[in-house]
Amino acid sequence: QVQLVESGGGLVQAGGSLRLSCAASRLPFSVYTMGWFRQAPGKEREFVSAIHWSGGSTYYGDSVKGRFTISRGNAKNTVSLQMSSLKPEDTAVYYCAAAPFLGTTTITTRDKYDYWGQGTQVTVSS
Repeated sequence: QVQLVESGGGLVQAGGSLRLSCAASRLPFSVYTMGWFRQAPGKEREFVSAIHWSGGSTYYGDSVKGRFTISRGNAKNTVSLQMSSLKPEDTAVYYCAAAPFLGTTTITTRDKYDYWGQGTQVTVSS
């Protein structure tokens, strides 16, 4: 069974930084596009960032562009999300997601991801 385990969430003040990590197991990681989504209370789960399985392309939601950076380490089956200049509106549960060979045209589409982690809470105080 595929497992995705997120870590690194927590409480941070506005303007601060956090680094989320997702460890994947029981899948051929190098052929999986990896994504981060988030869900705030009362809102739908939204796309945050993704990195193509080839590792060559990264994508960001408009609200996080220029502040968040996604990276992957195929040797350790991990994907990370470096979050900087955090704002209170970034407060949400952040989920790691995986999809095999997911292409660029649907890389931001939540329903195209096959596997999900349990989520990690990020709270940004004002």
